[in-house]
Amino acid sequence: MPALLARSHVVCLPSRGAEGLPKALSEAAAAGRPIVTTDVPGCREVVQHGVNGLLVPERSPAALAGALERLIGDAELRAAFGRAGREIALARLDQDILIPRILELYRSLARD
Repeated sequence: MPALLARSHVVCLPSRGAEGLPKALSEAAAAGRPIVTTDVPGCREVVQHGVNGLLVPERSPAALAGALERLIGDAELRAAFGRAGREIALARLDQDILIPRILELYRSLARD
């Protein structure tokens, strides 16, 4: 994945949801790549619309194409989204942060 992401300018995942937090989007953010994805649970936990990528409505090929065209045509926006995505990944998506949170959630559920 690192080699593929290094050659990529935009990462696109048109999801229908239900897959949890997509690892592909976490990796894209960590690699500093702007993201276009669907506004569904899991994806919106990685992408903040207009900050590190663009969220489009589910099942809207026209919106998806429009978001991709916008990023393809704007190198400065891609760079800004990429920088923000890297910051988000380091602050919220790092395994050293996520794993303890998940374990604590499991512990709290087991106590209830």
